[in-house]
Amino acid sequence: MKIAVSGKGGVGKTTLAALLIKYFRDQGKKVLAIDADPDANLAVALGVPHPEEITPISEMKQLVAERTESTPGKMGGFFKLNPKVDDIPDTFSTTIDGVKLMVLGGVKKGGSGCICPESVLLRTLVTHLVLFRNEVVVMDMEAGIEHLGRGTARSVDKLIVVVEPGRRSIETAQHVLHLAKDIGIERIVLVGNKVRSQQDREFLETNLSSLKFLGFMPFDEKVIEADLKGQAPYDLSPATMAAAKEIGDNLTKIQ
Repeated sequence: MKIAVSGKGGVGKTTLAALLIKYFRDQGKKVLAIDADPDANLAVALGVPHPEEITPISEMKQLVAERTESTPGKMGGFFKLNPKVDDIPDTFSTTIDGVKLMVLGGVKKGGSGCICPESVLLRTLVTHLVLFRNEVVVMDMEAGIEHLGRGTARSVDKLIVVVEPGRRSIETAQHVLHLAKDIGIERIVLVGNKVRSQQDREFLETNLSSLKFLGFMPFDEKVIEADLKGQAPYDLSPATMAAAKEIGDNLTKIQ
């Protein structure tokens, strides 16, 4: 199963990604966790010691240069558009509790539509992860799902959009839904997070009535506490973990 998790910054998509990673690991699955958000913090959510020591793939200048046959730091010029990437997940990942984690990082670009060696390597790598890896892949995406191309997107088993009760979150979710449909993702589901009451739940269901909700996670101060302590949310928040288990069960049922 290949899963992409998206949503507005701060909505809890990384928390959900970490919880689903634990869910699948506890099911005995081989899991590859991918942090595809330039504001990377999945390592923290998984409880990786010293996450600041992880170098994102996009910042490995020598690797990018070797695989794309480009010159580090040079603008323009020719470079390889189909670099070798199949060994990268096993060679450049960090292992935590039996889960492999790889941080992709972001690409600084001066204008829209920019093609550079880093972006080509990341796009090719994500394509490999989705199409050719024989394990559960959970990708914590940025809101714009920028790393997914049209061909790759159609092979994503589920795009989970995380929303919280609030107009800005709803607007971001609708934007992600439009982007997803434009590149061919059809298997889109929602998860409500930071839900305090039945009223919050009804607000989300009313404003996003065209799509299925996998479940709802409660607002829990312990999730914030876990983030402050650099611990995985499932270590401190049993209620959130219970909700995530229900979401994971529903996810596998509708595969």
